[in-house]
Amino acid sequence: MPQILSIMDARKQLTSLPETLFRNGQPDVLEITRRGKPVLAVLPWELYEAVSETLEVMGDKELMAQLRQSILEMDSDKLISWQDAKQELDL
Repeated sequence: MPQILSIMDARKQLTSLPETLFRNGQPDVLEITRRGKPVLAVLPWELYEAVSETLEVMGDKELMAQLRQSILEMDSDKLISWQDAKQELDL
């Protein structure tokens, strides 16, 4: 659950926000509000990168088709061992 800060409090605490994000040793998300309504989200850079990459993959129709095909193959036990894959690829 995100921590909630007013925009005024966030402004006062700007330089300590990175520490606030990791207060419990786990990355957190900060919800910044103006007049009680959420207007911004502050999140750790690693989480931002992960979300950004996920959106990029989901926006690529060809990549999503490959992902769906891979999931179907996993579900139908059409997997090969790593050793067999290396041998097939001459690695």
